[in-house]
Amino acid sequence: MICNFCYRHCNIKEGNTGFCGVRKIKNNQLISTGYGYLDAVALDPIEKKPLYHFLPGSKTLSVAESGCNYHCAFCQNWQLSQNKKNNNSTYVSPKELVNLALKYKVPSISFTYSEPIVWQDYVIDTSIIAKKTGIKTVMVTNGSFSKEARETLAPLIDAFNIDLKGNADYYKKICKGTIEPVLEGIKYLIEKGNHVEITTLLIESIHTEKDVQALAKNLKDFGVQVWHLSRFFPNYEMSAIAETSEKFLSEMINIAKESGIPYVYGGNTSRVESTICSNCKQVLINNHTDSEAIKKDCNQNIPKGRCKYCDYPIYGAF
Repeated sequence: MICNFCYRHCNIKEGNTGFCGVRKIKNNQLISTGYGYLDAVALDPIEKKPLYHFLPGSKTLSVAESGCNYHCAFCQNWQLSQNKKNNNSTYVSPKELVNLALKYKVPSISFTYSEPIVWQDYVIDTSIIAKKTGIKTVMVTNGSFSKEARETLAPLIDAFNIDLKGNADYYKKICKGTIEPVLEGIKYLIEKGNHVEITTLLIESIHTEKDVQALAKNLKDFGVQVWHLSRFFPNYEMSAIAETSEKFLSEMINIAKESGIPYVYGGNTSRVESTICSNCKQVLINNHTDSEAIKKDCNQNIPKGRCKYCDYPIYGAF
């Protein structure tokens, strides 16, 4: 039986799972073994996703089941993404999750930490209920959708943060994945009008200036507006690799900005990251680390989603 959740389209036999370890054939039915069993639940700043142009300054209810359809050697959340057993899970129905968001008075639910593509049945069911209550939904994902999945998810998810990890060789060797479905997914979602921000985790000993230039060209051609370049720290199977320096990050950010992508930010950094109007260059959000200050800046400087200085539309939902 074929699973159509991601680009792999695993052909799964009775009693077996697909590559992700959580999609299984049982009694001749394709099921998600961890449906509704959450391994992580937290209230996060939306900036942690990272999303800087979607409800900035707000909190989001972050949740994760286990599993992933990649095996990235550098994974920062490998205890969740590579866990197939749901050892410490608590069952929370989609309705209960939405009620939890309402209880904590947060404007969004984020499907994050592991890979929500492989537990998208729960994502879909929750998002349908959330829409009826006015709660927004966020998907933090590697972007390796199947055609069927991206067509289903695009109308339901309000904001995506998609990892674009490196070049084709990087995907094959380090992620055990493929770049093509990620590029196709980014292009598709932007064409559909979804809010999309991109994240690239930079490993100084692997990523090069040419890599960043090539990724930037793809993103610019697709119409990407927001790109986060983030520092790598040793983890999982790459614990012996040196962390990415602030100097290298700054150099790559400067290269990314030369591409013409309007909003480029650093992540996992001591840098002060500000949102600057791409038209008149005035500072609109001074610092993306203080939630109350962010909300104040948005109210004062981005009324109705436009720069107060030049009335230029600022990409996002403010």
